[in-house]
Amino acid sequence: MYDRLKGFRDFYPEEMTARREVLDTVEDTATRYGFREVGTPALERTQMYVDKSGEEIVEELYTFEDKGGRNVALTPELTPTVARMVVARGQELSKPIKWVSTRPFWRYEQVQQGRFREFYQTNVDVFGSSEPDADAEILAFAADALTNLGLSGEEFEFRVSHRDILGGLLASMTGDGGSEIDVREAIRAVDKSAKVERNEYYDLLHDAGLSYDQAREFDDLLSSQDLDALVDFAGTDRVESAVQNLRRVLDAAADFGVRDHCTLSLETARGLDYYTGVVFECFDTTGEVSRAVFGGGRYDDLIESFGGQPTPAVGVALGDATLQLLCERAGVWPEEELATDYYVLTVGDTRDVAARIARDLRARGHVVETDLSDRGFGSQLSYADGINAETVVVVGEQDLANGEVTVKEMASGEQTTAPVDGFPGEHDAPRYDDFA
Repeated sequence: MYDRLKGFRDFYPEEMTARREVLDTVEDTATRYGFREVGTPALERTQMYVDKSGEEIVEELYTFEDKGGRNVALTPELTPTVARMVVARGQELSKPIKWVSTRPFWRYEQVQQGRFREFYQTNVDVFGSSEPDADAEILAFAADALTNLGLSGEEFEFRVSHRDILGGLLASMTGDGGSEIDVREAIRAVDKSAKVERNEYYDLLHDAGLSYDQAREFDDLLSSQDLDALVDFAGTDRVESAVQNLRRVLDAAADFGVRDHCTLSLETARGLDYYTGVVFECFDTTGEVSRAVFGGGRYDDLIESFGGQPTPAVGVALGDATLQLLCERAGVWPEEELATDYYVLTVGDTRDVAARIARDLRARGHVVETDLSDRGFGSQLSYADGINAETVVVVGEQDLANGEVTVKEMASGEQTTAPVDGFPGEHDAPRYDDFA
């Protein structure tokens, strides 16, 4: 026997039934907004991730040398790949570019609740628009996806911030003895602020170059959520412009019907370095899901850094594991059970007629199974019950001699007969009630 690898999951049919329903709902929501599906490779050059995130990222990758001597990695995220794709087509693509993709990714990291080494995400991105409407549409899509899954507006919130407010505030400060503050590390500290004790948070800010007094002042500023106070404190066009942009996005979110889901949260930073503007994270309002469910934001510089023309971009990625935690907490995760419309049960030498009935039912769009193992009546009926067949059509030699088939409703156990030549006939979904 071989054990499953740590951090990787098996999904049996009952589980996949629920997962497919959720993924279809999320993807259908994206389709209604005009996002077009793309397909992307499982392997990319490792250097692409090193150039974007630094050499330390290699420790988190499944990377190896292929038979052509190329150093490649299983893709840990989608954004660099779609950035590469946009650069490859350049001016051929009509703007804005609106893409959606659902697929697996791989990261070698510590396995914990809601985090695996192989995971699935639905990525939704807009390229080519710097307007607040694009940010608002991403927020609106995410909210609609959750409500279409059955969640109410009181069960989740989007904590919204702006990376340039954080960066601008930090850039306006000078560390101890006039030293320069490491803005990148300070923002990473902010991203961890909700996960660590306050003193540890201040230590992280101090390591980034702030004095402890500055760390507390900086923390107080962010906690106040007073945007005007931030502008006054920084005294820079950068922070003022970022605040104006954040307000415009929130105004657009109101017009898109999603403002009530948004909470101003300047401690929300998103750890990835390529974010440039508005960022957000989705949280369970009850606190039972102890981590962000998903997140997204604006990354206006990434396409240019990949060799393309300056192209603003904004997106969101919904991960399967944390989304399941949220849905289960809210009681809206679909039932993990099989569903079968019809089971065509054979008794005796009736395969030709049973196969014709099964074909006709499938042609009408139904899920239909029939016997493949030469089992008896009782065993077939038990199997039909095990796959949750709604209706069993019994095709027996005696019934056919009378020109009939038996139609059995599994939930009630009631059954009746129907003319074999008229089944399914004109009925799109023939059931017991149609012939009783």
